[in-house]
Amino acid sequence: MKNKHAGEIHRINHMASELHSIYHLSSLKFGISDSVSTVLYAICVRGNECMLCDVYKNSGISKQTVNSAIRCLEADGIVYLKQVNGRSKKIVLTSKGQEFVKNTVARLYQAEHSAFESWTDEEIDMYLRLIEKYNSCLREQIEKL
Repeated sequence: MKNKHAGEIHRINHMASELHSIYHLSSLKFGISDSVSTVLYAICVRGNECMLCDVYKNSGISKQTVNSAIRCLEADGIVYLKQVNGRSKKIVLTSKGQEFVKNTVARLYQAEHSAFESWTDEEIDMYLRLIEKYNSCLREQIEKL
């Protein structure tokens, strides 16, 4: 099956894989799994705590994987779960966890910001608009399958 955009689709898939690989490399450098990195990142960008349901919704990883990462973090004294509003839970960093985040995913977050420093605001806006449009169009096509 060949079409006029085969090369572009290949490049997009390659770049997506490369981006995933870059984030995986950061996890390796920090000595943590990708799923632990994802959970800690979600907490980091929201302060020292976040709702568990937000991690489920925004991480792109399964609930089982998120829960497994949280159990590991709890066992290491990095986070604890706090019950809020009935069945809802919040993931909270311990003081040890705050220091751990500062030395791991907070550095990743800063690296992301530094990477954008060479871009103009217009380039950032264009990139975001185009990737959102592509994702939306692709999602629509996948739903038709």
